[in-house]
Amino acid sequence: MKKPIIFALDDDAQVLAAVTRDLKSNYQKEYRILRTDSPKEGLEVLLELKKKGEVVALFLVDQRMPEMLGVEFLSQAKNQYPEAKKVLLTAYSDTDAAIKAINDVQLDYYLSKPWNPPEEKLYPVLDDLLAVWQLNYMPEFDGLKVLGYQYNPHTHDIKDFLSSNLFPFQWLDIETSEKAQEISELYELEPKDMPVVSFPDGECIKNPTIPELAERLGLNVTAKETLYDVTIIGAGPSGLAAAVYGGSEGLKTLLIERKAPGGQAGTSSRIENYLGFPNGLSGQELTHRAITQARRFGIEFLSPREVVSIATKDNYKILTLDDGSTVQTKSIVVSTGVNYRKLPAEGVEDYTGAGIYYGSSMTEAQACKDRQVYIVGGGNSAGQSAVYLSNFAKDVYIVIRKEDLSSSMSQYLIDQIEAIDNITLVPNTTITKASGDGERLSHLELKNSKKNEVTTVEAQALFIFIGSKPYTDWITLDILKNERGFLETGRDLVKYGNFKQIWKQTREPFLLETCSPGIFASGDVRAGAMNRVASAVGEGSMAIKFVHEYLAEI
Repeated sequence: MKKPIIFALDDDAQVLAAVTRDLKSNYQKEYRILRTDSPKEGLEVLLELKKKGEVVALFLVDQRMPEMLGVEFLSQAKNQYPEAKKVLLTAYSDTDAAIKAINDVQLDYYLSKPWNPPEEKLYPVLDDLLAVWQLNYMPEFDGLKVLGYQYNPHTHDIKDFLSSNLFPFQWLDIETSEKAQEISELYELEPKDMPVVSFPDGECIKNPTIPELAERLGLNVTAKETLYDVTIIGAGPSGLAAAVYGGSEGLKTLLIERKAPGGQAGTSSRIENYLGFPNGLSGQELTHRAITQARRFGIEFLSPREVVSIATKDNYKILTLDDGSTVQTKSIVVSTGVNYRKLPAEGVEDYTGAGIYYGSSMTEAQACKDRQVYIVGGGNSAGQSAVYLSNFAKDVYIVIRKEDLSSSMSQYLIDQIEAIDNITLVPNTTITKASGDGERLSHLELKNSKKNEVTTVEAQALFIFIGSKPYTDWITLDILKNERGFLETGRDLVKYGNFKQIWKQTREPFLLETCSPGIFASGDVRAGAMNRVASAVGEGSMAIKFVHEYLAEI
């Protein structure tokens, strides 16, 4: 945590040196001591300190300076640090000015020169003032700050990206936060600049793209090597497991993720049925442990970066990335997982990111405080989100097509939901329309299929967890998929009539291998996958075993 500052100002170099010496002698363990001999320079320094989130606890300023009187300096400094204590150093002839300053700038004390011995004439005064200042001092959040409009889709994307990538940040709503207004005035920001990301070093990035923000945060967006043994596409549980095993077994391993590690599991507020964690853990905790473990084994992690196509040449695979660059690799593990399906209801597109969200319940939970929140979907992700949001929202409603949750949700979650008073199940129902004021969601239209009734309800947020569409549309290579787009692997390939025309190897495909030799699929993207975190982790580690066998034969 940054230390509060004691700021000393005197144009007499000898006096300033003496003041600084005495201040450091008694206060440098708890405070930073800054000094300057120029009032104008001092005001410039204060502006920079303010931008960096530094805090000034006390000003100790000489009154009689040719460039600017001490009282005038304190008057201007008060604009940046109104809560700081203000002490004026005066000669005997300046006493009247000091007394007047008590009213003009809310001066806290004035000291006559000389102040020797400081133990009697300086420290007792400053000790009392600093003790009073500390009573009201609340340390500011020392990290990233995001300023913007709560119901702006790009603002949501920025918050979701930071949260998913485990970057702590403070959200400041420009419409309701005094701190946001303060930063906006400090940097002379305009509505068109939003969202803005403020960094601890004082830099503000206006309306950044996700790649721009990632690069500024130090994420790796460019591959460092020309050839890899295995490249893993997708950093969900399966991809992370493959990265851990690939790195630990000495393979030159590249992991590429288009958004953030963890996948859908990474957004889960609490996973309670994962082996070895009897108290459960959040998706973010699991992701953090896994990515740290993989990096410890020397894997290279590229994010956010998207693979847009795969090509093969001899025994090499060539990946083209969204920035136009290419990566060469000997083998590939595709673990891109699934996306939530779009909700086919009128108005949903208009309010996506402005009250309607696909997943992301943890990112927007604080904005749901004391509000009416709806969740559509009956799987475990929907249940986990409902339990988590119930801690913030006034009421949480789970909308499902079926009569109950028994066929799609784990029993432990059903039991939790039934025990929470502000969660209500809305069965036999679909959402047919979303509406609002043009800027944010306010109402939903619900249709009950059993009663054939349509009702309109108040809703400030809707979180969508329906279906699972595999993220495979980008694969243009001739790789067999089932009718839903999931990648076929292993023995299931032989049921396709054109398999022998595609597969030109003397051996059979390995268990997780696609119809393209050396390209494997693991986790939810694979046809027949179990759709559980534990099974995805198992498939990711298994894939590396088959990668080894494939590399041994080429």
